[in-house]
Amino acid sequence: MRGYLSNVYRLGVKELWSLRRDPVMLILIIYTFSLSVYTSATAMPESLNLAPIAIVDEDRSPLSQRIAQAFYPPHFLPPSMITVNDVDSGMDAGLFTFALTIPAGFQRDVLAGRAPAVQLNVDATRMSQAFTGSGYVSRIVNDEVTGFVSRYRDGVSTAPVELVLRARFNPNLTEAWFGALMQIIDNVTLLSIILAGAALIREREHGTIEHLLVMPVTPLQIMVAKVWATAGVVLLAAFLSLTLVVRAALQVPIEGSIALFLLIALLHLFATTSMGIFMATVSRGMPQFALLMVLTIIPLQMLSGGSTPFESMPQFVQMVMSAAPTSHFVSASQAVLYRAAGVEAVWPQMLAITVIGGLLFVFSLARFRKTISRMA
Repeated sequence: MRGYLSNVYRLGVKELWSLRRDPVMLILIIYTFSLSVYTSATAMPESLNLAPIAIVDEDRSPLSQRIAQAFYPPHFLPPSMITVNDVDSGMDAGLFTFALTIPAGFQRDVLAGRAPAVQLNVDATRMSQAFTGSGYVSRIVNDEVTGFVSRYRDGVSTAPVELVLRARFNPNLTEAWFGALMQIIDNVTLLSIILAGAALIREREHGTIEHLLVMPVTPLQIMVAKVWATAGVVLLAAFLSLTLVVRAALQVPIEGSIALFLLIALLHLFATTSMGIFMATVSRGMPQFALLMVLTIIPLQMLSGGSTPFESMPQFVQMVMSAAPTSHFVSASQAVLYRAAGVEAVWPQMLAITVIGGLLFVFSLARFRKTISRMA
């Protein structure tokens, strides 16, 4: 038994030395868990951050002033008060993205129930801000008008029901909190498949796989060595990314236990590295492996619940994706990192990942043995 484990350990060390001599893979690992995480958190297209807005206040009433004061950071810059003659020139010069015009007599008409119109000019060349910001401006104006008419801020409410919203885990609805952690979760899957598959293809292309065939090692030892070496690299990179990029650079709070997340990731890596080895056995070279990666990783990430809630997908898609380890990994990781869930809450997902990973490992091992026997 000691000799068996020694072979697995030495084969794994060999994988690490091979990775150390591969600068492209090292750059990919560093980029995936550093710049990729940072840019995903800070450049989400649906976010609205410090959008410039100008207001033409022709009414100069308490209601118009109340609307102007409702625009503030982080979604908007403090509004610039301009005249109607400055709207076109300011938008042409790109000084502001939104120009809100409040007509004269606006408050009088609102209180009289005449439903006056408010004009919003939008610079549509700034597509992400224009699309998202228009909804923000419309909602802010409607909320302020409704609050003014009902005298909500004076303590008198005419509404029979009052809805109080409380956002948990991300009270400011900051997109960076979601983007950074989800990018790490997705990158764990992506990088583990790439590293495991590329390692096998690299050995086959360099002819070192034939050297292993004449050594007193079994296909199981070779595969286990690749799994633990890849898992160790990905877990270390994920831990450093959570600590240095997410917590230190982005200032994103992590509510749950990082140790529990790494344990879940370890179970998940057992499945994804097996997938990578299987894909490498059916590929003739790196080009084919890359094509298989595209066909595999996109559905796994898009339908795993990270981009769209799993419960919002069609029932058939949910049934199919329940057999994928990524769905359970994303669910468990979000529960731990976002909601500080413990083992008692995520053990069903951990059990599902373990079972799926075991099946994938057995299936990949059978395919790997078949490939080895052909080369012998």
